[in-house]
Amino acid sequence: MADQARITDLDAIESFRSALIVFISKTRQAINVAQDAVKKTRNWLQLEQPAFWSAQIRQRQKRLEQANAELMSARLSEFIESPVVQQMAVRKARAALEESEEKLRRTKAWAREYDRAVDPMMRTLDGLREFIDNDLALAVAHLVEMQKILEGYTESAAPVASPDAAP
Repeated sequence: MADQARITDLDAIESFRSALIVFISKTRQAINVAQDAVKKTRNWLQLEQPAFWSAQIRQRQKRLEQANAELMSARLSEFIESPVVQQMAVRKARAALEESEEKLRRTKAWAREYDRAVDPMMRTLDGLREFIDNDLALAVAHLVEMQKILEGYTESAAPVASPDAAP
C-alpha cells in the first residue's frame, strides 16, 4: 500500500519540540536583557548624567571663583611680581567649567534624541516578543498534538491484508 505512512521515530519531533522550548526561553531572556539595558541607559541619560554634570558645574564654578580670588590676591600682593601661576589656574578652571557646561548640553540633547532613536528598535523587539509568546508557543502546542496523533497512529494495529484479497 503506497498511501500508508511509515513512522519509525517519534523522537525527532520530541527533540525539535525540546529545542524550540529552549530557543523560546533563551530568546525571552535576551529580549528582557535588551529592554533592561534600554531602560537603564534612558535613566542614566535623563536622570543621572544631568545631575552629575550640574553638580560638576557647581563644583567647577567654585574652583573658578577661588582661582579668581587667588589671582586678585596675587595682583594686590607686593611679594608676587607676576601672577602667572594664578592666571594659569584661572584659565584651567574656566576650561573645566566650560567642559562641564558643554557636557551637560550634550547630555540634554542626547536625552531628547534617545527615545526617537531607540523606539523603532524597541517596537521591533516587542514584535519579536509577541511572535515568541504567541506563534512559537502555539507551534509547541501543535507539536504536542502532532505527537499524540502520531503515537496513536503507531500504536494502532496496521491493517493486515487478507489472503483472499490477493490476486
